Amino acid sequence: MNEPEAAAGPVSLCAIFRVFLTAGAVSFGGGVIAYLREYIVNDEHWLGDEQFLDALEVAETLPGLNSVNISVIVGDRLRGALGAVVAVAGLILPGAIVMFGLAALWEQHRRNPYSTAFLLGVAASAVGLLLTVTLQLGHRQFVRPTDLLIMAATFVAVTLLHVSLVIVLLIIGPIAVFVYRPGSPRTEVQRFQHLRQRHYSHRAHFRH
Repeated sequence: MNEPEAAAGPVSLCAIFRVFLTAGAVSFGGGVIAYLREYIVNDEHWLGDEQFLDALEVAETLPGLNSVNISVIVGDRLRGALGAVVAVAGLILPGAIVMFGLAALWEQHRRNPYSTAFLLGVAASAVGLLLTVTLQLGHRQFVRPTDLLIMAATFVAVTLLHVSLVIVLLIIGPIAVFVYRPGSPRTEVQRFQHLRQRHYSHRAHFRH
């Protein structure tokens, strides 16, 4: 199936605000990236999976929350600086309202076993959501030996050796850029494979 491209026409600011407001309102436990992908890629078709993954990769390398960073990137891509502001406002508004409302109640109920059980359940659901979006976005990387090696090296360095993420990025980042630099043999092979997949996809489409 072909990747949907970015929206052909200008997306309204109201639509951007609505989508990010919805994601911010329902993304309990930190699973907002999964919801953003569902709405932006599957529902609205503003970006394709590869484009969303590109935005997520940039968001991961920037300071701050990944969800806010990706809101800025996507909003700016759709409607420029104003779109970025609207996207971020929509994303953080529900959480801000809820936090202000619950702040006074938390001190009274934080030792309540039902509150603890609820938060644990939400956290488990968030992990499941993040795992789902990881598998959906990264399934191509999981079959490439070089990508697996880079992921394994990052995992070992950060999780097992407790190396600072900044140091890991400064070391592994340039290596990955060199491996996948434009014009490298690996990039050309992947480009050929991508074109071949598109060719077969078009043939299947015309047969139907």
